[in-house]
Amino acid sequence: MNDQPTPHHEELLAVFDREMREHAQPDGPGIRVERTDGLVRQVGGPHDWNGVVWSSPDLDAAGADAAIAAQVAHWTELGYDEFEWKLYGHDRPADLGARLLAAGFVPEEPETLLVAPVADQPTAVRLPDGVHLRTVRDEADVDLMARAHEQAFGSDWSRLRHQVLARLKEAPDHFVGVLAMAGDEPVSSARMELYPGTGFAGLWGGGTVEAWRGRGIYRALIAFRAGIAAERGYRYLQVDATEYSRPILQRLGFTALSTTTPYVCRPAS
Repeated sequence: MNDQPTPHHEELLAVFDREMREHAQPDGPGIRVERTDGLVRQVGGPHDWNGVVWSSPDLDAAGADAAIAAQVAHWTELGYDEFEWKLYGHDRPADLGARLLAAGFVPEEPETLLVAPVADQPTAVRLPDGVHLRTVRDEADVDLMARAHEQAFGSDWSRLRHQVLARLKEAPDHFVGVLAMAGDEPVSSARMELYPGTGFAGLWGGGTVEAWRGRGIYRALIAFRAGIAAERGYRYLQVDATEYSRPILQRLGFTALSTTTPYVCRPAS
């Protein structure tokens, strides 16, 4: 493991912005990253995540309006149903969210950007009786992930299913899927995206079926993935946390660096 000292808040946020946003790499097979007019965007297929991941801190009011219009035109020309501008709380100009709103973007629930040094995370996995963890190996396991997710969150997993299958088949070294099983029944699932060339591993998912909540499964999934990240030499775990998971993660030593809000545009609507 890397024994360099942990940067302070501002320095760590700058590292995150540089490695994960400004110099972002494609986050899956068949995806490209484009840099244009002070923006970085990810473009994939209709089932992939498509959107703006970074904008220059030098972006001013006039430039922001032009950049927003250019992105709407770009995805309209591609014919996609929707794309996202992933806005962070420290992005500039300060009223960028209001400008996106005025351009027809719809904000979804904000989340908190949390980061923790991998070396500071416990990796001992403690589970309730009758529950075990296993990594996702094939399409049948992905279906179990989908079942756990849909029962935990009540939302459709079809788009995520496409993305997970693509990563499992075409980029398995950059993806870890985990199932929490009670016998043959999935009661929780989670993912970890590994970003080569950066110090970051991203934690996603972690939804637990209601009847199994409050028993430590979520913490066990974090510990399990932290152990894998440590083995592979990553320095930081990163989470876009909802208000449900944020308090748990902060108790585990994650630090809030900023907020992130998805602003969604549906050009055809």
